[in-house]
Amino acid sequence: MNMRTAPLYLAIGLSLASASACAQSNASNTVFGPQAPQLPQPNVGAVRDAQLAQVAAALNGLESGSLSAVPAELSHHALAGWMEYAALTRSWSAVTSAQATAFLQRYKGQPVADRFREGWLAETGKRADWAAFNAAWDERITTETLRCYRLTATLPGSGSVPAAWSQQALSSWLKGTTPPQVCTAPLQTLATTGVLTDSMRWERIRLAALEGNAGVIRDTARGLPAGDASLALQYADFLSAPAAAKTNGWPRTPLSATVASVGLARLAKNNPTVADSQLPAVASALGMDDLQRGRVLYQAALWAAAENQPDAARRFAAVPAQAYDERLHEARQREAMQRRDWRGVLHAIEQMGAAQRSDSRWTYFEGRMKELLGDSAGARAAYARAATKAEFHGYLAADKLNQPYNLCPTTTVADATARTRIGSLPGLQRAMMLYGIRRQSWAQVEWSDATRNLADTDRIHAIEMAQTNGWFDRAVFDLNRTPKEQSQYWLRFPLHHEATIVNAARARNIDPEWVAAEIRAESVFNPQARSGANAIGLMQVIPATGATVARSIGEPWNGEATLLDPDANIRIGTAYLRQLKDRYGERPYYAIAGYNAGPGNLNRWKAQRPGWDPDLWIETISFKETREYVARILSFATLYDWRFNGTAIPVTARMNGDLNATRKAFTCPTSSIPAK
Repeated sequence: MNMRTAPLYLAIGLSLASASACAQSNASNTVFGPQAPQLPQPNVGAVRDAQLAQVAAALNGLESGSLSAVPAELSHHALAGWMEYAALTRSWSAVTSAQATAFLQRYKGQPVADRFREGWLAETGKRADWAAFNAAWDERITTETLRCYRLTATLPGSGSVPAAWSQQALSSWLKGTTPPQVCTAPLQTLATTGVLTDSMRWERIRLAALEGNAGVIRDTARGLPAGDASLALQYADFLSAPAAAKTNGWPRTPLSATVASVGLARLAKNNPTVADSQLPAVASALGMDDLQRGRVLYQAALWAAAENQPDAARRFAAVPAQAYDERLHEARQREAMQRRDWRGVLHAIEQMGAAQRSDSRWTYFEGRMKELLGDSAGARAAYARAATKAEFHGYLAADKLNQPYNLCPTTTVADATARTRIGSLPGLQRAMMLYGIRRQSWAQVEWSDATRNLADTDRIHAIEMAQTNGWFDRAVFDLNRTPKEQSQYWLRFPLHHEATIVNAARARNIDPEWVAAEIRAESVFNPQARSGANAIGLMQVIPATGATVARSIGEPWNGEATLLDPDANIRIGTAYLRQLKDRYGERPYYAIAGYNAGPGNLNRWKAQRPGWDPDLWIETISFKETREYVARILSFATLYDWRFNGTAIPVTARMNGDLNATRKAFTCPTSSIPAK
């Protein structure tokens, strides 16, 4: 490999112990393949490591109660507001109105004030301290609970209610969802003051029916005349138990048809046979239209496909065209593919709307089906359209045509003045500091506020600043507005800890591009990442798995702390990939699927479709998350191959574990479309 080295700039010093995992694993940023653009260090001012370490310690102390106030030497620090926030919010019940008012005034216009305000409003709402609540109110707040508190705080004392107040209350009431408990008092006022009409109540019942919310219907029925209330309660009973409740005697109205269709659709998710038996008579009696009938047949078709029922194709054909959406079109082609009904797959793709059909996935499979059906000219035409896109199915199409991969990387024109200006923004400085001391949620709040109104080029400079501070996911989440932004591959596919990735991959005899792709997909190079399932670190390793793998390779194990060390996490995660590959054969897409969905699911899928071509096997994985994950990893590995080497192993060869195949070049035609 052709190795070049370039310094990893750290705009804000992060060598303190609490942040070293993010910045110190590699002393330099080794770049393989095409030379990455150099990112100059933004001028964000001098922030001493020791001071930032003090801030981190102070925050911990203020949250735990071991510190009662911000240390004097940090009172003017850029993160003083967040330290005060930590001190105040440790016990909301102890916060006084004077303290809250002073805090909001002192940090007015900063994200920390907005975050505090919402917590303070919730606290004063619980206290029913409406004077304090109103003093802190901000009309930009959209949280439904807080807006209901605001209605209560401004509730008229007696007599008629102002029209503006009623309109605000109606916006919370006229929904099909259950309102928060704190909305009870103001919404009762709507009823007791005569604002609500029967037509409004029926409209709320209609909205609740579409949500399948029987509770809201029962609540709303209490304000209707006796006969109407009885009908509304029947609607609620049918939504709650469509298999047992009856529609006999319901009026032939659009609302009756809607309620019946929603109830039967819910039934069809679990018992389509019973739903089928009821649908013809109910549809005829209530005058269901095709959309209402389709609502039921839609769910029955999805159920049949998910359960691999032999009548699934019939059920898809029975759904009216008006009821089809992208999800159902996709499910239909996948069901046909599982039966190896190539004409059925092609028909399902041809029924998709133009926008959906233009996706490289469906353009590729249009070509694939035509190839399998003997239409070589049609196949090549479809492959040519798919191959313009720099993503998994575009790469597969390019392999079919034996042509280079499309890739048009762009970079921002170097502008030292602009980078200095952006680097000097206080909000971005605070964001970088907070990220450096592992306060990521707060850092994201500051980041969003600081970048909200930036021009596109300035936002890219901000993302460069984030990356020089080891914060890589900003490019993934924020560079998606235009094709030009999406083609910022140097930023969207960062490289960090390269030496460890390469050494770990070589030690396990797998390609480093795969390892880098897993890290990009799992954590976007955040060594502190932790999932809801307690998967930890760069490669999102579950501790139990990590302990087992660590023992097998002689890696010292110190519990979860081991997985928070980037180098150890990479070594353990890479060894686990090797174990999966050894267990399931040299085809790495099996290991990728197992890494995401677990060995049990992988074994089931392998048994269901033994010997299938890789592209068809991946497309028929039953879990959407895993199906897309496998495609994403293979696509990312191709892009990291470009970053490491400037060329790439063909995706088709990579899927089959052939790392010695003739490598492919990348080219940039004007029609190239960036990867997602």
